[in-house]
Amino acid sequence: MNGGSRNRRLTSRLAAQNASTTHNSTGRSLRFRRGRGAGTEQFTTRSRLAWLNLASTRIGTTLDLERTAEELARFIVPRFADAAAVDLLEAVLRGEEGARWTGAGIPDTRAMAVQAVDSLASLEPTPVGETIIRTERKRETLLHRYCLRQGKPVLVSRMADEDFDRVAPTDSAADKMRRTGVHSYLAVPLIARGVLLGTADFVRAQGSPPFSTTDLALAEQLASKAAVFIDNARLYGREREHVVTLQRSLLPRATPHTPGLRVHADYAPAMDARGVGGDWYDVMALPGGRTALMVGDVMGHGLPAAATMGRLRTVARTLMMLDMAPERVLARLELATRDLEDEQVATCLCAVYDPADSSYTLASAGHPPPLLREESGAAAFLPVPVGAPLGAGVIPYDPLRVPVPPDSRLVLFTDGLVKTREDDVHIQLERLREAAEDLAIGRLDEGGLLASAPTGESRFDEAVLLVARQAPPAGTELRVWELPGDGTAASTARRRVTEQLAAWGLDELADVTELVVSELVGNALRYGKGPGQLRLLRGERLVVEVSDSGPDLPQIQHADVSDEGGRGLQLINMLCRSWGSCRTATGKVVWAEQDLGA
Repeated sequence: MNGGSRNRRLTSRLAAQNASTTHNSTGRSLRFRRGRGAGTEQFTTRSRLAWLNLASTRIGTTLDLERTAEELARFIVPRFADAAAVDLLEAVLRGEEGARWTGAGIPDTRAMAVQAVDSLASLEPTPVGETIIRTERKRETLLHRYCLRQGKPVLVSRMADEDFDRVAPTDSAADKMRRTGVHSYLAVPLIARGVLLGTADFVRAQGSPPFSTTDLALAEQLASKAAVFIDNARLYGREREHVVTLQRSLLPRATPHTPGLRVHADYAPAMDARGVGGDWYDVMALPGGRTALMVGDVMGHGLPAAATMGRLRTVARTLMMLDMAPERVLARLELATRDLEDEQVATCLCAVYDPADSSYTLASAGHPPPLLREESGAAAFLPVPVGAPLGAGVIPYDPLRVPVPPDSRLVLFTDGLVKTREDDVHIQLERLREAAEDLAIGRLDEGGLLASAPTGESRFDEAVLLVARQAPPAGTELRVWELPGDGTAASTARRRVTEQLAAWGLDELADVTELVVSELVGNALRYGKGPGQLRLLRGERLVVEVSDSGPDLPQIQHADVSDEGGRGLQLINMLCRSWGSCRTATGKVVWAEQDLGA
């Protein structure tokens, strides 16, 4: 049997096999309009197999959904068709999976990829990325009726004039198909794992032979391969979206306003789902007008790392809200990390800003150093002593206190901002420092360093960026006094706060504040070897703070009716909105907070 006979017999068998899946708009099998050249084959049997094998290497090179659809369209044009379009169901993209579409009218689909030869550039496909929604101008087509409703292909081998209206969704699109010489149409459903994902449709114009049943069989085989690649990308993207959603839900929803400091926070998830899940940050307002900043990075990715990150951030926030020193927070956090069942390791950097002297106190658990950018444009990394990562079992951590010049910016980040697969860490950090120097100060405050970092759009790991700048808000004032260590400390403190409240126009708070400061100074004299500093902060609330060198934190005592003492903290607890204490490197600090009223 010669080659021509074999091809004719193969065509006849394929036509018989696909007769039940090829329809026109009336539901009857389409009549193939055979004419000159209609039986011409673009592929030999061997070239068809080679072409399908090549598809496995050209389509699905990444797990990006849009790129996979674009690779399918580019693979089709111009070898198989003169124009191609790939559309996916919006319901499937939202995760509403079904074996087929059963709704009424035209389903909402999204244009994922369009490709055409130059002579068909004037056709009217839906722009890539836009959702195809039914309007008064759009009608149901053969693609909607058979590919989407029934999961069956459509073949119009030679298009008559009325076929353009059955194929094109609008009159103008049909007219352009006529004028550009389109004469053959083919559409196939994209089905993977029993789920109808969308459709791919193709046209041929003048100079190309009409689609045949052999082409239909070839297109179905290609669609079957491509649908699996598209579904893999869709499922992978959905997994990434779930991890990113969890990650974002565990991060602060908004950056709080803190006196003396403005913080811009950014979180950039990795493109790869395997690079998401471990980075976090936090910003907390502390008593006395101080602000706590934290960034951390769990050594892992995916949902387990995101869950671990949420636990660590909760513990770290609780410890920091107790107004503990950064090095003590890391030490306690290290112990908490050891108790995690999955034995995760994490890095963390804690910083506390004190507006009284414009200084930062920092401590690091294996984290990249923070970057200080001065107003002049000079940028340098701060020499924070680097301790062991959390979970490594090594304590203690050493703090660094750094006074910073006015209008400077402190940049805290995770290693995803600079990490590459090729360069040494020192080269990566130097590139970041240069990028910070080259960036305008306004762009730096807005998080522009995220786009200007060495990794840029090629980032393969998630990244956190915090940029803190000194900016005392209007109406916020802080006063600090050194108190004498003798018996005149209480009267001196009362006089200082009374005079200052009068200057601020807060005389109505003077009586309560005098009582509070007397109790705090009295406790410092009795249990703390004498008071140190008195701080008075007026912001959204009024905060009084007294430091001393005693190690023991005060606690409310149960006092009997006959007891002469032990009621000071009870009075403070009743008269103030809140109060608390924390240990410092030289002793402790006790504070009390009042509402300012109207």
